Amino acid sequence: MSVTAMIRAMRPHHWLKNGLVFVPILLNHDAFDPHALWLGLIAFVAFSLIASAVYLLNDIKDVEADRRHPTKCKRPLAAGEITAVQAYAAVPVLLAAAFSTALLVPQPKNFLLALLTYLFLALAYLLFLKRKLLVDVLGLAAMHTLRILAGNAAAAIPISSWLLAFAMFLFLSLALVKRYAELRLTQDQSGLKKAGRGYHAEDIEALSQLGMASGCTCALIMALYVDSANVKQLYSQPKLIWLICPIILYQMARIWFLARRGQMPDDPLVFMIRDWRSQLMGLVVALIMVAATFLP
Repeated sequence: MSVTAMIRAMRPHHWLKNGLVFVPILLNHDAFDPHALWLGLIAFVAFSLIASAVYLLNDIKDVEADRRHPTKCKRPLAAGEITAVQAYAAVPVLLAAAFSTALLVPQPKNFLLALLTYLFLALAYLLFLKRKLLVDVLGLAAMHTLRILAGNAAAAIPISSWLLAFAMFLFLSLALVKRYAELRLTQDQSGLKKAGRGYHAEDIEALSQLGMASGCTCALIMALYVDSANVKQLYSQPKLIWLICPIILYQMARIWFLARRGQMPDDPLVFMIRDWRSQLMGLVVALIMVAATFLP
């Protein structure tokens, strides 16, 4: 067995998405608290291990379809670099390591519940949800949102209903981008049936409209959050957060423009993390929030 092939099959480049567990810590103004960051790191490692186990199971299940896919055929299992037996053997090891991290957080029951819920939803998505019309994108959005909730549980931070609402609409839009990008690769009916999805070629425009509407809703939630009681407790200059709204609109519109041009890879969240323009927008947002916090 090639160790590098096994590591690639675990998709470590997708672990970047698990950085979402740090969002509640940062928004709770604990960015310089070593203990809070340590708890966030524990949650990051746990979710990365669970995600890798699910990726291996996914590749085992879809190996034949992946071999016919223009890009997924390069995955280690589809390319024959590792065997299904080797992938199966790695799964329980990864899961055992992931769940053992619950012993390191102050509220292990809540964190363990978040991990179990994520694993259950990920397996449900793998086995049947990803073939259901619209249920698949809702499942993807829920799994991303669970990463944020796990950050709350790991660091014992109360859940914000504003953050929860914002995250659900944001990740729904990104999940729709992911499905839209996949449908662009297989727009003919035979291709869609081979992919095992519940969509038809003519659904692609409806996906685009629903995704853009979800992205705009994120900006609306942020605008409503500015006038809430929560924001006045955390920020000395909450009105500055208004400046984040046009940035959200720009970012979501740009993602969808790129998707409609066929320039969006399979995972838009990973694209946003790596894209320099998205990084710049993230830096501007961070500066605005710092100014809203510390300016007199």
